[in-house]
Amino acid sequence: MNVLTREAIYISSIARTLWKLRHVKPDAPHTISDIFEGLAADKPGNVAVLYQDRVLTYAELAAGANRYAHWALRQGIGRGDVAVLFMEGCPEYLMAWLGLVKLGAVAALINTNLRGAALAHSIAIANARHAIVGVELIRAYQDAMASAEARPVVWVTGGAAPGSEDLDAALHEASPLALDKAVREGLTAKDNAFYIYTSGTTGLPKAANFSHMRMLYMMYGFAGALDAKESDRMYDALPLYHSTGGVCAVGVALTTGGSLVIRRKFSVHEFWSDCFRYRPTFFQYIGELCRYLLNAPPGPHERDHAIRAITGNGLRPEIWDAFQQRFAIPKIIEFYGATEGNVSMLNYDGRKGAVGRVPSYMRALIPTRIVRFDVEKEMPVRSADGFCIECADDEAGEAVGRVRNEAGATFEGYTGRADTEKKLLRDVFEKGDVWFRTGDLMRRDAQGYFYFVDRIGDTFRWKGENVATSEVAEALSVVPGIAEANVYGVAVPGQDGRAGMAALVANADFDPAAVGKALERNLPAYARPVFLRLMPALETTGTFKQRKVELVREGFDPARIAEPLYWRNPVSGAYERLDGAGYAEIAAGKVKL
Repeated sequence: MNVLTREAIYISSIARTLWKLRHVKPDAPHTISDIFEGLAADKPGNVAVLYQDRVLTYAELAAGANRYAHWALRQGIGRGDVAVLFMEGCPEYLMAWLGLVKLGAVAALINTNLRGAALAHSIAIANARHAIVGVELIRAYQDAMASAEARPVVWVTGGAAPGSEDLDAALHEASPLALDKAVREGLTAKDNAFYIYTSGTTGLPKAANFSHMRMLYMMYGFAGALDAKESDRMYDALPLYHSTGGVCAVGVALTTGGSLVIRRKFSVHEFWSDCFRYRPTFFQYIGELCRYLLNAPPGPHERDHAIRAITGNGLRPEIWDAFQQRFAIPKIIEFYGATEGNVSMLNYDGRKGAVGRVPSYMRALIPTRIVRFDVEKEMPVRSADGFCIECADDEAGEAVGRVRNEAGATFEGYTGRADTEKKLLRDVFEKGDVWFRTGDLMRRDAQGYFYFVDRIGDTFRWKGENVATSEVAEALSVVPGIAEANVYGVAVPGQDGRAGMAALVANADFDPAAVGKALERNLPAYARPVFLRLMPALETTGTFKQRKVELVREGFDPARIAEPLYWRNPVSGAYERLDGAGYAEIAAGKVKL
């Protein structure tokens, strides 16, 4: 692709997006509810959602959302009130949050993998009086909330559960007709629509504020990048509690009159069969999903599909070409964006490995910069005049985005003010300016393409989720037989992200089986360490911070490590001794972690 073609693609994509966003302003009374209600009125017979054997039109999806809105209104849920949403992906999930935001209420989208203390914490910080819980998750919810001081009223859907209200019966009695728009009078795009949770860089999950404006920027941004039309279908096998699967993918369909194909959980074996069956024209990916598909044996439908473009993040350069060629993908639009941040970009023209581009003529409109970073101090470097130093071409540094009080440049922060302040960098290039810290190391080339390098700090990514090492260490510290724990991520050949590993100081009570059972109760599956290393003592710095660099470098290779090593068998969930033969099997990709 020549330079002129790349520039034409970039400019036309930006123009489409800006045209869609022309009415999205902080104080405008324009929300996703207005857009969806307009489409339901204008195109009631269009297919909105396909799920298993169900086909729902816009009129039917709107009726379901209206029932949720009437139910919520009857419970006293109104503008600014929060309701917890804890259920797996299905059409009712969309109905629930669409119904809540019709009232100007806020849906707290809880990660369905959370268990124990992390789940209870996420519910507590939402300050909700009501919780919508899928019957498939009610046991996890009840276990987590057993000792909570304040508990929302629980409404279960999809089946009955003792101690819970019957939401399905209440919805059956609720009206399917639209509410008077007066119930959300005064609601504007800058008001909150969601709490979307992120692990951040340390500690328990944080609830990030997510406004209608931010939602529309993401939805329209992806619809513009894909040039989506009402004849298109988006296949979405990602969790609906994430901004990627729950906002970006959903928005491509529900802002254009197109269709959304929902799968409750991703299946590598059913993926291309679904694409053959439902004939989507797009799908949303994360890097791990792409690697799973590439590692799978050939299937009958992997090239027999109607896909014309895919979009997502985390598709690594080393598998980019192989993935695109094997599955006959015409176009890949990689993107970058943090759930809570103001830094986002898209790789409109498909440059391999790039997460986006900010050409020189767009720097004023897209204030994203990369600043020199001190890895030891984990802070940007400042010059003698006290200001940060922008990186040269191809120099890695932390990506930051200028915070301005205008659409697309705000930082909406978290429910906790202290958590919000930690993400802000002040006096960066001039006195008084404020920039959002992404916590990501990136580099930019001479053409303005950005490339992801790595995460900063103690958080690592595994199975598409951010894992906070402090949370894992805390869970390990209360297990009998463990005196100290140092948690970190290690690279595994052929795997995206980093697998969790814990160096442990253990005593005579240490029992690998007990460790596995304890972590099952208190951590989601992706956060449980894959590897354990027993050590006589943990090395610390002069300020008592645990050293990780050497541990990360040594990884989990028994040939380099004299101490006992264990790995978590994914079938049994138990920790077993790891020897050279086991290491070789994992390194060769013969074991699914």
